[in-house]
Amino acid sequence: MDLNCGSYLNNHTKSAIQKKKLLESDIDRALSNLFTMRMRLGLFNGDPSSLPYGSIGPNQVCSKAHQDLALEAAKTGTVLLKNSDKLLPLKQTISSLAVIGPNANSSRTLIGNYAGPPCKSIEPLKALQNYVNNTQYHKGCDSVNCTTASVSEAVEVAKKADYVVLFMGLDQTEKREDFDRVDLALPGQQQDLITAVAKAAKKPVVLVMICGGPVDISFAKSDPKIGAILWGGYPGESGGIALAEVIFGDHNPGNV
Repeated sequence: MDLNCGSYLNNHTKSAIQKKKLLESDIDRALSNLFTMRMRLGLFNGDPSSLPYGSIGPNQVCSKAHQDLALEAAKTGTVLLKNSDKLLPLKQTISSLAVIGPNANSSRTLIGNYAGPPCKSIEPLKALQNYVNNTQYHKGCDSVNCTTASVSEAVEVAKKADYVVLFMGLDQTEKREDFDRVDLALPGQQQDLITAVAKAAKKPVVLVMICGGPVDISFAKSDPKIGAILWGGYPGESGGIALAEVIFGDHNPGNV
């Protein structure tokens, strides 16, 4: 590790050297790596604003080429973990869809916590509504923490739809820089909600995981009522569109 953005190294490196747990040569190597890269970028060659990377503004960041790249990255980064009986892709002619889960209607969750303001961001729910006019939504949980779940209400929404897509997982309240989880389980009552909705749905459901770290969803692997599982990570500003394109077959991410 060459760089720590928090206070840990600042507070403990000197003590580690004094206790001979860390060599000064290790620090020299890290500094050499860090400053060599900065030199290659030209950051010491005068006024930073006059250098090649010194005048990048919002118009360049939000150019069509860069937004297209964000979409391509989100599509390519989606992983198909399960697809029993070839449930996916869903047909674009289906008559009704239920979208359930605390991550279905949140654009902020998509970008994680290492991002600036997005150029534009469309929630997964809105992206899916572009495919199916008759799309019903229920949050399912009070938040991603899911300390309170409206299971019975979500089940009723699921019963009325031809297909169900669940958007579950994590957000920055559960895991972020300098804030770790103590286990790999889904937060709160998320698993109960997923299982109940899947059991009540007319057909096997699609489970989409929005999360930046590993989550134990082994229960879903063996559940025949959970027909497909997608891992989206934190896919960025175009993540909602990308996931919708994967679900309805406009993009095929492959599988593992």
